[in-house]
Amino acid sequence: MAIIRFEHVDRVFHQNGQDFTALKDINLEVKDREFVAIVGPSGCGKTTCMRMAAGLEHPTGGTVSVDGVVVRAPGPDRAVVFQQFALFPWKTVWDNVEFGLLSLGIAEAERRRRIEHYIGLMGLHGYERAYPHQLSGGMQQRVAIARAYVLDPKVLLMDEPFGALDAQTRVVMQEELVRLARQHPRTVLFITHAVEEAVYLADRIVVMSRRPGTLREILDVKSARQAERWDEIERIEDVMDQPTFVHLRTHVWKLLREQQTRLLARQHAV
Repeated sequence: MAIIRFEHVDRVFHQNGQDFTALKDINLEVKDREFVAIVGPSGCGKTTCMRMAAGLEHPTGGTVSVDGVVVRAPGPDRAVVFQQFALFPWKTVWDNVEFGLLSLGIAEAERRRRIEHYIGLMGLHGYERAYPHQLSGGMQQRVAIARAYVLDPKVLLMDEPFGALDAQTRVVMQEELVRLARQHPRTVLFITHAVEEAVYLADRIVVMSRRPGTLREILDVKSARQAERWDEIERIEDVMDQPTFVHLRTHVWKLLREQQTRLLARQHAV
């Protein structure tokens, strides 16, 4: 069953007195508890897709729906994790994680149960009363992910959540997200520039074209993961050595490189 559905979606922006098309005729379905990553050149509309699913932007044409309902505004069925953490600096770890539960009117005992559970899962025990400025970037993003999961959303929308982290912390967070996804599967739409990250995390990868953004190709990663038993391999660097991982990574890079090569050729021809 499709949980997120883009049907003939266009998005046109008006800027400096001119219209430009960011997305054109996007048709995409994300199934229940499926992890789909979108990659593509800068400016291709990846984040715009995520923001429309979140209800933060609206299509110019076509429809975006979640669980059969057309998206018109943000809702508690969708949680968003941004690249820049978006934590309240004046609130503690506990209070940041609790914030969404308070707005939903969840009873205190249930709030405490959920918060303790996800703080434990994200390795944040002992930091409940710390403030964001007292935490590393990786720990701040753990708080942001706990805050999203604690709402028990139907859909998790992640916009380059590890993009602001250093390389080593990024790898650790990728492994943490895989572990969390196995224990608490969600329908995930994940935006990233990192090809290796997409192949490691996703069930399917959507490769987008340059603006106007269209769907160039959709790759099945889940079959490769199951065939080579990636889930039984603990470390990401060992997964990256698997033959099908290497093949998929190379294929996605070729698709992206072709677009960059064509762009440079047009620029030189002008």
